Amino acid sequence: MSTGRGHGLGASAQRAAVGFLQAATDAYPTVNTGARLAQSYGDELGLFSTAFTYDNALAIIALLADGKRSSEQTARVLGDGLLYAQDHDPGYSDGRLRQGYNVGPYTFYDGNPQPYGFVQPDGTANIGWQFGFLGTAVGDMAWPGIALLHLYDRTRDRRYLAGAVRIGEWITTNTWRTTGLGGFSFGVNGANAPVPNGSTEHNIDCTAFFSMLRKVTRDNRWKEAAAHAREFVDAMWEPSEGFFWTGTNDGVEINRFPVPLDTVTWAWLATRDRTFKRGLDWAGTALAVTDDAAAATSQLPDGEMVSGVTFSTASAQSTAQYNGITVHPQGVWLEGTGQLATALIDRNGRGDAKAADRLLAQVRHAQDVLGVGQHLGGVVVDGGVVAASSLLDTGFGFGYFQVQHVGATSWFVYAATRTNPLDWLKRS
Repeated sequence: MSTGRGHGLGASAQRAAVGFLQAATDAYPTVNTGARLAQSYGDELGLFSTAFTYDNALAIIALLADGKRSSEQTARVLGDGLLYAQDHDPGYSDGRLRQGYNVGPYTFYDGNPQPYGFVQPDGTANIGWQFGFLGTAVGDMAWPGIALLHLYDRTRDRRYLAGAVRIGEWITTNTWRTTGLGGFSFGVNGANAPVPNGSTEHNIDCTAFFSMLRKVTRDNRWKEAAAHAREFVDAMWEPSEGFFWTGTNDGVEINRFPVPLDTVTWAWLATRDRTFKRGLDWAGTALAVTDDAAAATSQLPDGEMVSGVTFSTASAQSTAQYNGITVHPQGVWLEGTGQLATALIDRNGRGDAKAADRLLAQVRHAQDVLGVGQHLGGVVVDGGVVAASSLLDTGFGFGYFQVQHVGATSWFVYAATRTNPLDWLKRS
């Protein structure tokens, strides 16, 4: 059995996770001396210095939840990075954020160099052009908006509020749909062409984000926007089963497969609507998996076992391959396991605390034994939670690997600190 890294339990595991988020932020100190973003994954994933906008939004909220002064300082650095990206996009001045950015030098697979950090020599933000991470999705806007509102609440720096308002204006101007199933459409691709999909997850994000904006600004346009998103979310609820359909591919017909985890966890965290509380029970049963090193497609070290939940109803059935590796149907999605623990803690029903503690114990074990010796910017890094215990297929055309991940680590911090990232203003 692997001896791991010995982070222990409780506060020491949380400190190690926060240390990973800070290391991801500071991975390229010679080229990023001001506002910047955090590299999302360890180098071993092969995305080089890619910083996904969603992951950085999660990191900001997690660092603020940690509560340490040094953590708040790192959160502000990342928040300033989001504002810089808004103000210095190479093609647009409408407040959009791209799916991802480059934050450090690398040589691409075709031999072409990417020599810059987050800020290019002409002052523009270094968008993720080599991998094609150029589009702007509603979820990749709403989560940064939520993060900026968290920063505004903590610091009262009105720059963060202004950035959040610009995000809200971009979403409502560019993706408000009045036909078919309504709600907010997916966003735009890198060529600025509309993407007709409508995501339940994204509309949950918008429900939370616009509700927060309404609370802070007292501007009723955000109340209307939140209601518009919520109407789409309600239409995706499947009451007989207790889950949400994933959304729509064309704005008209409901997409009924696969069914993802994050819609049920986020819907509870965003609304606390008792109608949706059953979704957590569905997820804890229908998406439960146990990764055992003895299985042929498991990537766990010998003798190890990790339990939790997977990404979707397709994940446990998949035989897909990524990079020539066959996925493991029982691979644990560690980010989602952190999400479910966070939601159960927040629901606080009978048995929820114990169930959440069991999930958290599994994430802490994964933090200890998986991802050992991985790197950020070529430097060995510690304390991060890997995206998945073994390679898994989401069912949406991409997989998650056993590589340390800012997103998975952030959700672990939420659960460890009993933080609901989507509902904090409703408690004030």
